Amino acid sequence: MTDPSIIRRLYGRRQGHKLRLGQAALVEETLPDLSVPEEGAITAAMLFGQDSPLHVEIGFGAGEHLAGQAAANPEIGFIGCEPFLNGVVGALAHIRDGALTNVRLHMGDALEVIERLPDASLDRLYLLHPDPWRKARHAKRRMVNHGPLDTIAAKLKPGAEFRLGTDDPTYCRWSMMIMNARRDFVWQAETPHDFLTRPADWPETRYERKARRQGHEVWYFRYVRV
Repeated sequence: MTDPSIIRRLYGRRQGHKLRLGQAALVEETLPDLSVPEEGAITAAMLFGQDSPLHVEIGFGAGEHLAGQAAANPEIGFIGCEPFLNGVVGALAHIRDGALTNVRLHMGDALEVIERLPDASLDRLYLLHPDPWRKARHAKRRMVNHGPLDTIAAKLKPGAEFRLGTDDPTYCRWSMMIMNARRDFVWQAETPHDFLTRPADWPETRYERKARRQGHEVWYFRYVRV
């Protein structure tokens, strides 16, 4: 089955509502300085001027979690990847308001960035509320597939953490099936509480709050690279 590591295609609109003047200014004036370079190997030293720990978030939405993690961990470098312009604008606003200097952004396919990282260089990777692609024929589009996971596993250090959050039952079951088939990740859950309760260092997002208001359960998966 063809998965996202081979398809290399982004589905859906790249932009939603029209940007306001201030938002457009953020994109024109701030995004170029914070963007991950388009070519070459990617390291923390190249992005931040020092060999700091490095975290990546795939699909950061409006950037609440990304900015929250960056503010709480100024010694860590963060790369956020998001294909949709309105989400990037949201992250830029958080970065500006929080005066964050440890965040870089990529507006596009996250795998384009992850593939350029040295092997065993990532300390943590976040995949929070990815598009579930609920129909069976769309399962190949899910980020939790063995192709993307092979790439992610190669870039994570031994002992590094992969965090996955979802409120979709189909994606939850699919992810458990795929991850349980792998031998390079160990699920950090001993009781249901461990994956039904958001960890204290996992900032809540607007999407998550909306899901709970709609009566959805939310699952928090933590896997360690072995």
